[in-house]
Amino acid sequence: MTMNRRTFLGTTVAASATLAAPMVLGAGHGKPRVVVIGGGAGGATAARYIAKDSKGEIDVTLVEPTRKYYTCFFSNLYLGGFKEMDDLGHTYGGLAANGVNVVHDWAIGVDRDTKTVTLAGGSALRYDKLILSPGIDFVDMSVPGWDITSQNAMPHAYKAGSQTELLKAQLMAMPQGGTFAMVAPPNPYRCPPGPYERISMVAHYLKNNNPTAKILIADPKPKFSKMGLFQEGWSNHYDGMIEWVGEDFGGGNVAVDTHAMTLSIDGDVNKVDVCNVIPAMKAGKIADIAGVTDGNWAPVNAVDMSTKADPDVYVLGDASQQGDMPKSGFSANSQAKVCANAVRGALTGSKIFPAKFSNTCWSLIDTNDGVKVGATYEATAEKIAKVDGFISQTGESADVRKATYEESEGWYSGITADMFG
Repeated sequence: MTMNRRTFLGTTVAASATLAAPMVLGAGHGKPRVVVIGGGAGGATAARYIAKDSKGEIDVTLVEPTRKYYTCFFSNLYLGGFKEMDDLGHTYGGLAANGVNVVHDWAIGVDRDTKTVTLAGGSALRYDKLILSPGIDFVDMSVPGWDITSQNAMPHAYKAGSQTELLKAQLMAMPQGGTFAMVAPPNPYRCPPGPYERISMVAHYLKNNNPTAKILIADPKPKFSKMGLFQEGWSNHYDGMIEWVGEDFGGGNVAVDTHAMTLSIDGDVNKVDVCNVIPAMKAGKIADIAGVTDGNWAPVNAVDMSTKADPDVYVLGDASQQGDMPKSGFSANSQAKVCANAVRGALTGSKIFPAKFSNTCWSLIDTNDGVKVGATYEATAEKIAKVDGFISQTGESADVRKATYEESEGWYSGITADMFG
């Protein structure tokens, strides 16, 4: 047999595994086990930090069905033509190299009595601590006429990947002078400024490729995140293109017809060419299966993100009901570090630091016109509570806005490295 690099690596790995097997099995059985479900900003970060900081003292398994994770944050920039899809995709090799057991499968069951997670492939994982970071699912029929089976006709594109690509394809196929419609979601939902950054990016694309097209937004809310900044930006860059219909004018009284491609707002039926329906949201299904939700979300203790239902189950990010933090990638990453520190301390006796959280949400309105909102938070007995905050101001100079956009690009590089190693 000729020895090439691949066979050499294969035989050396097999040999070292054979030699090490008795020791690893003995140590493995004595090690505390952490299972993390969901490989996004919360789950990937938590898994990486527990494995890294425990220096092998904790057995960490991450369960995530997709082999490549596409970030929802920055996916609007793909719609606007500022990013390629590959820019948003990240794999799990770095986590595996850092000592995390990465299992690509669906978690379909949680037995909290036996502390076991069941996988679709048939295997089961035992845990001492379970971290759930499943993101969002949608509330069917929260928009009359739309359920999850409608997502190909009227995409939500609020889970990044194929849905994002579909919405972009529909945008590009719009007839000249056509209408792009959005049904905005009710609070609370993933990424409060996200729908309005999306409108900005759609408008940017249309301005350059379909300048007589119109954008119609039906919104069940009377106001939205960074409203003044977005409306100023829309007036400056896309004057006359965007019509926002808020709660006061029937924006919450909507229905869609996926076959006729119509959007009804307060009884007024509008024929549209593309309809981006962003429905009401709830915690990812596994949180419900685990029995840690109360209504649509999973209530947690602010000090460590453990659930109110079970001190050995933690919920991070969008799925959690934690207080003042918005549902964002930055929030999930921040919560994951607090959780990782608490879990490691509970399982190994290492020092647990006081919980501190932060978040910033950046949005791009047009080329080099970036805005942001953010805050710092602390853990109280009742909730994660806001300490102080900041927001971009209307009327800022072009230099300030460009610097804000560049800051967001640096943050994206930093957080994805922090998540995936």
